[in-house]
Amino acid sequence: MADAIRVSAPVSGTDKTLSFETGKLAQQSMGAVVASLGKTTVLATANAAKEARPGADFFPLTIDVEERAYAAGKIPGSFFRREGRPTEDAILTCRLTDRPLRPAFPDGFRNETQVVLTIIGADMENPHDVLSINAASASLMLSGIPFDGPIGAVRVAYSQSGEWIPHPSYEEGANSTFELVVAGRQLDNGDVAIMMVEAGGTTKSFDYYADGAPKVDEAALAGGLETSKTWIKESIALQKELVAAVVAVKGPIVPMEYSVTVDYAPEVFAAVEPIATPELSKAVAIALKADRNAATDAVAADAVAKLCGEGAEFAGREREVKEAVRSLTKKLVRKRIVEEGKRIDGRGPRDLRPLSSEVGVLPTAHGTGLFQRGETQVMNVVTMAMPRMNQLLDTLGPETNKYFLFHYNMAPWANGETGRVGSPKRREIGHGALAARALLPVLPGLDNFNYTLRLVAEVLASNGSTSMASVCSGSLALMDAGVPVRAAVAGIAMGLVYAEGKYTTLTDILGAEDAFGDMDFKVAGTSDAITALQLDTKIDGIPADVLAAALDQAKEARTEILANMNACLAAPRDEVSATAPKIITIHIPMDKIGEVIGPKGKVINTLTQETGADIAVDDDGAQGIVTIGAVEAWRMEDAKARILAIVSPPMAELGGTYQGRVVNITKFGAFVNILPGRDGLVHISKLGKGKRINNVEDVLTLGQEIEVIVEEIDEKGKVSLTPGESWDPVIPEGASSAPARERSDRGDRDRGDRGGRDRDRGGDRDRAPRAAAPAVDGAVAVSFDDAFDAELAGELGDLGPGGESGGNAGERTDRGGDRGGRRRHR
Repeated sequence: MADAIRVSAPVSGTDKTLSFETGKLAQQSMGAVVASLGKTTVLATANAAKEARPGADFFPLTIDVEERAYAAGKIPGSFFRREGRPTEDAILTCRLTDRPLRPAFPDGFRNETQVVLTIIGADMENPHDVLSINAASASLMLSGIPFDGPIGAVRVAYSQSGEWIPHPSYEEGANSTFELVVAGRQLDNGDVAIMMVEAGGTTKSFDYYADGAPKVDEAALAGGLETSKTWIKESIALQKELVAAVVAVKGPIVPMEYSVTVDYAPEVFAAVEPIATPELSKAVAIALKADRNAATDAVAADAVAKLCGEGAEFAGREREVKEAVRSLTKKLVRKRIVEEGKRIDGRGPRDLRPLSSEVGVLPTAHGTGLFQRGETQVMNVVTMAMPRMNQLLDTLGPETNKYFLFHYNMAPWANGETGRVGSPKRREIGHGALAARALLPVLPGLDNFNYTLRLVAEVLASNGSTSMASVCSGSLALMDAGVPVRAAVAGIAMGLVYAEGKYTTLTDILGAEDAFGDMDFKVAGTSDAITALQLDTKIDGIPADVLAAALDQAKEARTEILANMNACLAAPRDEVSATAPKIITIHIPMDKIGEVIGPKGKVINTLTQETGADIAVDDDGAQGIVTIGAVEAWRMEDAKARILAIVSPPMAELGGTYQGRVVNITKFGAFVNILPGRDGLVHISKLGKGKRINNVEDVLTLGQEIEVIVEEIDEKGKVSLTPGESWDPVIPEGASSAPARERSDRGDRDRGDRGGRDRDRGGDRDRAPRAAAPAVDGAVAVSFDDAFDAELAGELGDLGPGGESGGNAGERTDRGGDRGGRRRHR
């Protein structure tokens, strides 16, 4: 086995080490690197096809992330016990890696390229996503695939004291107010050109702000971007060191040979420009997207007809002519912005499109928000549920469940097109994650609002930044549902055009401006804090002053959007929607959890059935947590009162009369519930009103209501009951014998009349009674009845006066009649 070539370097400001190694694993891959940070380890492999596919009109780059459960010492939790489709975290890591790498490949390179990132070590402390970007770049640097790298990446967390922490652990990230992922490449002058930014607040951001932590505003964000360059340079330097080490051992890395693919020849563009420019200049000034697209298509069709007809100069080269028309469109749009300060729809660089906000759109939903900006329209619907609906996670991170879900849907008809609908694609998952990051910091804490929240964004029409419209509609929906968010959140998409040495920042970009511009970034936040940011650029760096000005311009737009939203709904509703469950959480002692649940869930199931509330019991290791939810508030309050009564049941009053309900029947009596959490025993001897009852079931049934009087309460709190004055049992014929006061007169006659028991034993009920055994001097009398009663009293408490041992023969005979039943029960 070949020896590994390994380089490593400390991460400045931390006790961590970043390392790259190659040559030992995946030796047949064009480029293979094992990257490590702490004990988190990623194997990155880079490969490309030898030739481009015929007719390829785009660069087919694929980034795949393979999360292996063994990396964290786990077995997958699926039915098949093996990894399946990529998790949401894996898809987001794919996108995070793709965005800075894609612009670094040369124009005209169309060979299919694949980078596979296999997570083979996860220490539950250091995230693997940023490490994957660095590993992917290093593998491409060794592969010979044309790549303008290396690309370095870092995550920095803004601490509560206002310092940026590089490569934070999961715990450090959770304790921070903001996290920033930045990727870039180093320029010839030594500066770093930022190519990608992904950022967002944390769950407790606003709690920390309330405690005095500095807020992340535009100035703090610009400072974080500048600070991150330090660690980006360190990663780039280490990758260069790895390349040098490989060259020293194995010789120069041979560049891959490839054919440059062009969309059109220069002569085609030269022919298209004079023909198409007059009409295309008019088309790019049409405000409505559908009309503009139709006009542009008409210009392209006219150019094809003139240049590609039979016998024409470019016959058979229709695709080149269409691509030349598209390139000319981009040129005219950019020229108009830079030279005239006018955009496609006639707006100035800082102008917003018309805004509209609406809530309460769907009557059955828990909360809805409809937001429209120009031709972009998004409806968001919030659903609230019990914590048992939290999404369970089976990932390589420490998170095990998620209570806030944001799902983004965009069907082809949102653009007036046809196409596949169904499961979400990577784009939908990425947009939903960005919107979720923007809203997460303002959500209330689970201690005060223990709900599972699901937001579904339905894109109804699309022409520029549906993700930021999803943030606005999501904020409206949450407030409409009565979720006590800390503040309203709005988002805006910004663009940048760099031409003729001039930077022009655009507010509220259209879809075409996004495609034709040099940078787009999306900023979401409240009136005084940024909650999420996403930035991608196609040019080599943005001057710090230009970026700072762009962030300030974005804040102006965000403030204007918030004013429109506040005019619709300025604050969360006082109560949750009438159609939403009302949820409260109470804490109980750990030793009371069993009582609330009951044997085999009997108590909690009964509570659920009788109150109609949804009840969940959990614990945090120190105390029990009971969550109660119901659409009707009175059901929730009823369940709460009953649970509190179980935890701390009220005491019965001696001599008091109660209307109770039979909850259990035994051979020796019936247990009656008289107060929440408080039961008492009515002994069988007290149920016949002077007559003997053979079976409790002859006069009582489970669930039957009965008036009872508290006759005795022992030192352990056990209650002995007797039927009240209204008790008038209907005793079936043959279910009782003579009145109790006559039993002692029958003496030994009852001993011979044992009814069915003697018949069951083969005895003759007509036989003469046995004579009493003669007394023996010095003999000790033994009573099994007394021993049994003592044992029963120890388990169930005093059974009341009717259960006491008597001294005459009649009473002993009476107990003897019951003894067979007692033995069978035991």
